[in-house]
Amino acid sequence: MLTVFGSVAIDTIRTPSRVIKNALGGAATYAAISSSFFQKPGLIAVVGNDFPKKFQSILEKFVDAKGVVHSKGRTFRYDGSYDQTLSSRTTNKTELNVLKDFRPIVPEEYRRSEFVYLANNDPAQNTKIIKEFDRVKFSMCDTIDFWISTKRNDVIKMMGVVDSVVINDEEARLLTKTHNLIKAAKKIMEWGTRFVIIKKGEHGSLLFYDDIVFPSPAFSLENIVDPTGAGDSFAGGMIGYLASKNCTNLSTIREAAIYGNVMGSFAVEKYGIDGLVSLNRSRIHGRFRYYKKMVHF
Repeated sequence: MLTVFGSVAIDTIRTPSRVIKNALGGAATYAAISSSFFQKPGLIAVVGNDFPKKFQSILEKFVDAKGVVHSKGRTFRYDGSYDQTLSSRTTNKTELNVLKDFRPIVPEEYRRSEFVYLANNDPAQNTKIIKEFDRVKFSMCDTIDFWISTKRNDVIKMMGVVDSVVINDEEARLLTKTHNLIKAAKKIMEWGTRFVIIKKGEHGSLLFYDDIVFPSPAFSLENIVDPTGAGDSFAGGMIGYLASKNCTNLSTIREAAIYGNVMGSFAVEKYGIDGLVSLNRSRIHGRFRYYKKMVHF
């Protein structure tokens, strides 16, 4: 079984071509929906009493939502703007709301999960909740600059209790205080994790294990409209694939990283979660096969 823990949000996303208001978002939302195409996950999160029923229906279509708590108050809200290149995002407003005082409880049936993804969330809370799972075979976490800047020591502790860390290139440099990504990955592995995946946006990803570096380019796309959730979709696709195979050897983890790239590519082609919820497995596997042809020489 697979469990995803993290934020479910109501987003306002501003791109050069369009503004999307009050959209379903959140790191755990993207990761859980992405992973569901490989294995249906349990989702642990909190929403407010303003959370639309249509959003709840979307979640229930893709995930087991027993772990989603409905609290009095407003749902976590995020407002961000992209520049003309879609490569840089500015945070305009973050309202934690019900997320601020959330004390997650792992449903009894989730405790048997062998695969756990801790989406971007308070690192101290992530470190605490991973201990509530009885037989974790593979765990993965993500983080962002906000937690690195405000709770760096907690971020480092969190990375010592998971098997894999997913982080983007800017955040890896910020966290490790080094410019070189290979040195950054080695430093993160020194803190206790076995695998480090550094996401490089339109340039793909780098997977590190011991002295092995496995680079994978992003899937080449002509039309990118909204990068929101691409990294979360990457992570969800990766751990979802691993859970579906129930295998964590290096070759399977490499394949999983490619599936992560593929899921991220679908996410950026449409606004919000639309690129994911309109998918089916045949399109995913078709793009994976095309990707293999693309990089073969």
